[in-house]
Amino acid sequence: MQSILFVGHGSRDQEGNDQVRQFIAKMKEQMDSSLLVETCFLEFELPNVNQGIDNCVGKGASHIVVIPIMLLPAGHSKIHIPAAIDEARQKYPHVGFTYGRPIGIHEENISILTTRLAEIGEDVDSPGEDTAILLLGRGGSDPDANSDLYKMARLLWEKTKYNFVESAFMGVTNPLVDEGIDRCIRLGAKKVVILPYFLFTGILIKRLENMISDFEGKYPGIEFKLAGYFGFHPKLETILMDRVDEALKDEVKMNCDTCQYRLGVMEHIHHHHHDHDHDHDHGHHHGHGHEHDHDHEHHHGQGHDHGHHHDHDHLDGHVHAHHDHNHTDDHHEHSQKEKAGQPS
Repeated sequence: MQSILFVGHGSRDQEGNDQVRQFIAKMKEQMDSSLLVETCFLEFELPNVNQGIDNCVGKGASHIVVIPIMLLPAGHSKIHIPAAIDEARQKYPHVGFTYGRPIGIHEENISILTTRLAEIGEDVDSPGEDTAILLLGRGGSDPDANSDLYKMARLLWEKTKYNFVESAFMGVTNPLVDEGIDRCIRLGAKKVVILPYFLFTGILIKRLENMISDFEGKYPGIEFKLAGYFGFHPKLETILMDRVDEALKDEVKMNCDTCQYRLGVMEHIHHHHHDHDHDHDHGHHHGHGHEHDHDHEHHHGQGHDHGHHHDHDHLDGHVHAHHDHNHTDDHHEHSQKEKAGQPS
């Protein structure tokens, strides 16, 4: 029996967890009835990933496809889920595992974003010249994931007629949302549309909703609008089904080139080879669906600090600009798009 195990992030806000379950239940109706479909969470909600795998095996699964329901590839999808799969392989040697990709960069993401803009009355093909879109992500310590938000902002600019499409984050890294809004206004925006790059509701989304009145008070004369998060959009089903299909076909390919975890591990491997002249396989498999594409050396404990690579705000009510490395202010120095011919 094949099983699909969807992994949601998990939230302290129960409504967000319920939305994940409801979404997967709706997807299940369109999937092959022979597939066992289960849902689990990384944190704040049960079952966790280990328990989700136990549930699949307990119901007779001989092969489990693990699909992360996450927009951007970061510490959770690169470290924590593979670690749970490693443990499960030891616990269930008779069960096969395939690890799928997170949502990542997908063309249908743009369809979802433009739908959410249209829902609040935005004409993406003929917007006002002084309207700015602020694409707002969760923010994390992984440069790969943070840079993907900027790529999505660029793709959104390419597909719409907005003069300004800026990026900002709710926490962990800069620019934070206040700084993003300030930049939009400095570029000449009279209306700022905040577009959340979030899958479902949760603590941060509800905090954002409460921040809008603060922005209106701080910037009199500027119009603020808040668009919806991804939520129950049919294109999100399309994206996740793509991830399921490629995993079932053993065609999973991940981007390793900018992964900070891979680069650290490869440096360790380089020294290991030179110091000990070992020529055995370290398990860095690319493009194979049944293996994770980053050798994170979980069992060796080399090259990773598992304590701080969480891409979210762990403390209710406190979002801190935490730096894992030295940030520059380069993002402040991009020229206006009308001068450079492209968005900042």
